[in-house]
Amino acid sequence: MDSMKARLLTAAIGIPAAVAALILGESMHWIMYLLVALISPIMVFELLSAKKLHKNPFIIIPCVLYSMLQPVMILVNAGLLPLYVFGILMFFIMVAKSQKTNFFDVSFALVGTVIISWGMTSILLLPPVYFNYYSFFFVVCLGIPWFADAGAYFAGVFFGSHKLCPNVSPNKTVEGFIGGIVIGTISSLIIGFIYSFIYSNAEFNYGVMLIIGALSSVISVLGDLTFSMIKRQCKIKDYGSIFPGHGGFLDRFDSVLFTAPLVYFIGSYFSIFIV
Repeated sequence: MDSMKARLLTAAIGIPAAVAALILGESMHWIMYLLVALISPIMVFELLSAKKLHKNPFIIIPCVLYSMLQPVMILVNAGLLPLYVFGILMFFIMVAKSQKTNFFDVSFALVGTVIISWGMTSILLLPPVYFNYYSFFFVVCLGIPWFADAGAYFAGVFFGSHKLCPNVSPNKTVEGFIGGIVIGTISSLIIGFIYSFIYSNAEFNYGVMLIIGALSSVISVLGDLTFSMIKRQCKIKDYGSIFPGHGGFLDRFDSVLFTAPLVYFIGSYFSIFIV
């Protein structure tokens, strides 16, 4: 009950704050870039803290800086140059500071930082292509996996009896997985329907929205299980405690890191709007 109260309190504070950010971000696009540039390094710090790597300045500093700068670099069309420089820098540090770093720690930090940075940055890639509808893509990339997760939770509580992946996440069930796909898919259509009123001149391709919803709901589970496995191997319960009842930013955004790039790729090849 205490956990549920904490979750409800977090939602009561977080939802209005998120809505305010989305409204402001429609006219002041820099707010969206700022949010990603602030959240990404926090998530990187949480991940590296799981392996105690936040205590190593030769690893934590370049990783946090890269995750902070990557969202901004897309504004100047830097391409893959920042990623190349970051990779070279990390392995240079590994060689130059071999007594304080090793290949496995550097690889963990490098891969984790890139997944987080590009996963979050993917949210910002489509709006300039699609009429600068920033809040829509934020809601799609974040909302679908969150609705799918909520659907999976309640479907698992009421109908769950077959374990999905007990060695990684004992509480996840096949029934919950199916329920998450159903709710996540429906949520994508609802999001499109709501935004058809917000954007009066926009007509959504609901076939593409259906594909995004279904595939995102499936892929979000992989993101959740991946970071759950890391937590299990690092012997921690949550990555952070900034959200009472939910954990840290990484606990909330782990599935988004896998689904946001998917939304970007689908939106790049298939038109989300009927022009």
